[in-house]
Amino acid sequence: MTLDACLKEAEALPEWQIIDRDGIMKLTRRFTFSDFAQALAFTQRVGDLAEEANHHPKITTQWGETRVTWWSHDKGGLCHDDFTLAARTDEVAE
Repeated sequence: MTLDACLKEAEALPEWQIIDRDGIMKLTRRFTFSDFAQALAFTQRVGDLAEEANHHPKITTQWGETRVTWWSHDKGGLCHDDFTLAARTDEVAE
């Protein structure tokens, strides 16, 4: 996807940021929780979502915080599926 197309898709996901890591566009968001157990439970829900979609993000979990980063490894950047899965990640956070 082009940057313009990514920015258009990102309009529906205001809490997510498009970042560039080594020339690869990725979609990332930080989620906060009141303790480690809640962050870990959320991480598991995102993992279940990823397995169901057969599309796997980078997930970093620590006390009270989980960061999720979506991108398509095989496409070398972002595609429509990444934005769809980011929206579904928001849903499992609720």
